[in-house]
Amino acid sequence: MADPKSSRAPSGATGVLVLASGEVVWGRGFGAEGQAVGEVCFNTAMTGYQEVMTDPSYAGQIINFTFPHIGNVGTNPEDVEALNPHALGAIVRQDVTDPSNFRSTQHFDAWMKANGRIGISGVDTRALTRLIRVAGAPNAVIAHTANGEFDVPALLARAKAWAGLEGMDLAKDVTTLQTYGWDQGLWKLGSGYATPAKGGKKVVAIDYGIKHNILRNLVDVGCDVTIVSATTTFDEIMAHAPDGLFLSNGPGDPAATGEYAVPVIKQWLETKRPLFGICLGHQMLGLAVGAKTEKMHQGHRGANHPVKRLSDGAVEITSMNHGFAVDADTLPANAKATHISLFDGSNCGFELADQPAFSVQYHPEASPGPQDSHYLFEKFAGMMGD
Repeated sequence: MADPKSSRAPSGATGVLVLASGEVVWGRGFGAEGQAVGEVCFNTAMTGYQEVMTDPSYAGQIINFTFPHIGNVGTNPEDVEALNPHALGAIVRQDVTDPSNFRSTQHFDAWMKANGRIGISGVDTRALTRLIRVAGAPNAVIAHTANGEFDVPALLARAKAWAGLEGMDLAKDVTTLQTYGWDQGLWKLGSGYATPAKGGKKVVAIDYGIKHNILRNLVDVGCDVTIVSATTTFDEIMAHAPDGLFLSNGPGDPAATGEYAVPVIKQWLETKRPLFGICLGHQMLGLAVGAKTEKMHQGHRGANHPVKRLSDGAVEITSMNHGFAVDADTLPANAKATHISLFDGSNCGFELADQPAFSVQYHPEASPGPQDSHYLFEKFAGMMGD
């Protein structure tokens, strides 16, 4: 990592990451040319980079992948979690190679270009990960120019000027602008996505940055799903006559999103109808019952996070993507912790003792990730009865 006051692009360098703290990381640019400012985080998943890049929870973030061979299976139109990528950029160790998977329809480099996303290869991603672990997730600018010419002091100034994710409401930026229904089920090799029979319990899913595979899992357990905007009112939700309410994942500071989301959730809780939240939705439920949320030092992001289920001591390997967490010490007496992280002991789930409402911090839809937690969708469906 170089000093920005004296740094010049090394020979062959066409990409750079400039941290607000002053460090400069050089590499070989791929994908779109340009620059973007955001928070740098690391993701430990070995597969599913296309799902990661399109996860709306990564809005405002630049992803440092710890697995070195990102891009080697190419991309395809099925493995996406939103219509467009939301992560700002990708930092990888090895150069992106030609695709070596039979499902690939487009080179990862071409996909990044087509979607306006910046990549840098040739970076010591382990060293960058260690920096994040010690100093926390930094603000930075990622940039790519084919000619290798960069105004590093200007990039540093932009990184320093960015306010960061704390206090930032990003759910409004990624949420749907209109209400719509969803009827696509889970994917199977050879047949693609299922189209289950319509009907079932009516679920309204509040979109704070929802992933497609979450919706597929809800459909798979028999839910008739309607997706609404993050700013939808309680009366608008009730107009759909839902049997249950789902609170989705999403980006940004939960306290900022909670300004408009929490009052709606509190009104729903008064109905005593089933509620299920994940990720940002978990944090929204926490705020609604009086708990507090806090910014994490480095966050949890990857598809291999061990979580202990407190009811029976079983360990679930889970997919996670969050930089904020519910402060377990602030949960009220009627909120019983159900899951904890085996990495740092942070709260990963709770349920209410006096009504059918529960939430988890991780992503049980497993896209990407293991499928240990699919049972949670069945639990939610069971709460709504036959």
